[in-house]
Amino acid sequence: MKRQVKTTMMFFIPALLALSSVASAGIAGITGAPCGGVDTCFNLTARAGHIALGDGNSLLTWSYGDDDGGTGQMQYPGPTLIVTQGDVVQVTLNNTLSEPTSIVFPGQIGVAASGGTAGQITNEATNGAGAVTYTFTASEPGTYMYQSGSHAELQIQMGLVGALIIRPAAGGEGTAYGSASTQYDREYLFFLTEMDRAAHEAVELGVPVDVAGYNATLWFINGRNGPDTLHPDNAGWMPLQPYGSLAQMEPGERVLMRIVAAGLDMHPFHHHGNNAWIIAEDGRVLESSADASAAYPDFLPPSRTGLELLPIQSLVDRGATLPDEAVSNYTVLVSPGSTYDSIFTWTGIGMNWDIYGNRPGHAPGDCGAMQPDEDPNGHCQALESLVTLPEQQAMTFGGLWTGSAFLGSLDALPPDQGGLNPNGGFSYMWHSHTERELTNDDIFPGGMMTFMIIEAPGTLD
Repeated sequence: MKRQVKTTMMFFIPALLALSSVASAGIAGITGAPCGGVDTCFNLTARAGHIALGDGNSLLTWSYGDDDGGTGQMQYPGPTLIVTQGDVVQVTLNNTLSEPTSIVFPGQIGVAASGGTAGQITNEATNGAGAVTYTFTASEPGTYMYQSGSHAELQIQMGLVGALIIRPAAGGEGTAYGSASTQYDREYLFFLTEMDRAAHEAVELGVPVDVAGYNATLWFINGRNGPDTLHPDNAGWMPLQPYGSLAQMEPGERVLMRIVAAGLDMHPFHHHGNNAWIIAEDGRVLESSADASAAYPDFLPPSRTGLELLPIQSLVDRGATLPDEAVSNYTVLVSPGSTYDSIFTWTGIGMNWDIYGNRPGHAPGDCGAMQPDEDPNGHCQALESLVTLPEQQAMTFGGLWTGSAFLGSLDALPPDQGGLNPNGGFSYMWHSHTERELTNDDIFPGGMMTFMIIEAPGTLD
């Protein structure tokens, strides 16, 4: 088989330009519509198509396409289905693939199937033999997935998988589970999968697939390898991979990370910049009883001046809490078939210097009022390295360097340096901590890699 080969680095710089985009506060997906007395209906078709890889190659993939508002093509992963708790949900599946397929909905109870033919787990749709309809009540809010229930050892890694998000019926907009302890300001989906290139090429050639010899060489977030993960949703050159995974926030915001382990391998998802609090697993809140919560923890460690722990004041002022059994960690150990909801917050607390030191009232010797969510220990504290900053001629400049150490600030740079960080944000790589998974077919950089960008207040919508 002849394959187009391009180097990853040819695509790395254009992808980094996506860092200048403005993030939305929601998750891209489809919400369905009522039909025949059912609250929410979706019509999907299992199809084949070639997805783009982060190194410029392409690969045959199977996945689901949206028959209602879609383009007549499949997308990888399948459309994110967004429903409301209490909805009666109907999903109708057609099949254009060469073998029977089906859908199962882990975490949902009482799923009824009609049409098609009987399979080992549920009714299956066969090419040319009619559709299967699955019906269930979305009884519990949370982050879930849906996936093939047929020949799963092949069909799931071929791409027949997608996310299901059930929003709470009560508790107000901006909560994951209907309680104040699960509130958030922005939310992002991190849908983690992997593929064995050899299996996909065998399917395309029509030869037997060695599923027992499974060996993943490609790793994805939301259906894209890095650095394509950094491009915005619906990038025109990736029509079958509409979902990006670049995350952005402003200091003090609570970001809900919806993490789905939709593949066959474990992926330790590591988020630089701060710990996150795991508030739910597999659609169930980590709490000792219904709505049991605890005050938002004090992140700030004792400073070098010996001050006591200090709270993130603005979060405390608005009554911020977490489920009382939430777990803090810097890496989510993502087990196959599981989902996780985590709250990530970044304020600059604990850095012991003033991230707003470029603004009036923040320079050492000219101290005014603190910014919301500012580190009380860092206010007007100089960044020590700035005192001894070497001459620019002796420095190495990365594309994200703005010439300034301060949030939202752009200062002078040598010619042809920087330019990939027009808002002056702080960038943290978020990625798998299994280092090989940062490659595309063993070529770095790529794979399960994205960024969180902390933007200056007032930058984002």
